[in-house]
Amino acid sequence: MDLTEITLTYNFTGHTVVITGGAGILGGEMACALVGCGANVAILDRDPKLADRLIERIKMIDKPGIGKVAVVYGDVLKKETLIKAEEVISNELGVVDSLINAAGGNRPTATTGPDLSFFDLDIEALRGVFDLNLLGTILPCQVFGRGMAQRGEGTILNISSMSAFRPLTRVLGYSAAKAGINNFTRWLAVHMAQEYSPRIRVNAIAPGFFLTEQNRYLMLDKDTGELTSRGKAVIAHTPMRRFGTPDELVGAVLWLLSPASSFVTGAVIPIDGGFDAYSGV
Repeated sequence: MDLTEITLTYNFTGHTVVITGGAGILGGEMACALVGCGANVAILDRDPKLADRLIERIKMIDKPGIGKVAVVYGDVLKKETLIKAEEVISNELGVVDSLINAAGGNRPTATTGPDLSFFDLDIEALRGVFDLNLLGTILPCQVFGRGMAQRGEGTILNISSMSAFRPLTRVLGYSAAKAGINNFTRWLAVHMAQEYSPRIRVNAIAPGFFLTEQNRYLMLDKDTGELTSRGKAVIAHTPMRRFGTPDELVGAVLWLLSPASSFVTGAVIPIDGGFDAYSGV
């Protein structure tokens, strides 16, 4: 790759990207970065109003050549809504080149604690976490991956977690589901390359600890803002001694969607401040 190619590597002009859960904290950060790099981005969410803050932020991007953005309704657990969304996106932004599966999350009722033992975890709550994270990744891959298979090219990026590598205490359902995403990412990478085209790549990123609306008050005391005991444990096991910020995911996302990673598929990339590398001693 010569210097000219390198400077064009992260120019996504004419490239259409779908981000499930795109109105969330992490998915929204990816959306803003990609639009700024020229991509046409479809923010897919079951509550499109959540994307209002992102639209306002994107309007403030002051640079030439930014991409278009569309907010489209879609439920990652209802295939018919994804099929309809794919039609809308294709008409508004063009055929889908890349898919980022950012929809996911946990439930308090699927999490053990002082008032809820493993033996009493609600099966429906666990099933909900499994479905949202794992099936909520598989179904969009079926719908948006079909076009990639037909055209013989495309990129898919799944969102794993540190809890997939090192099961975290309390979050049984979430850890198991994210471990499933690691396995599925590798399976789909092989399947797409062998059955359809080696130009279809499937990878994942595995964020460490980033403060989001879901975990903020597990890590920080709501009244004082000080670290909770769990937050202190996380920082103690993160060599960089801090939480990540959403923008620190962007570099890996752009790389994995771009030609710069053209020989990378089936990879799960930790973005964790060294958490996975640290044994604790």
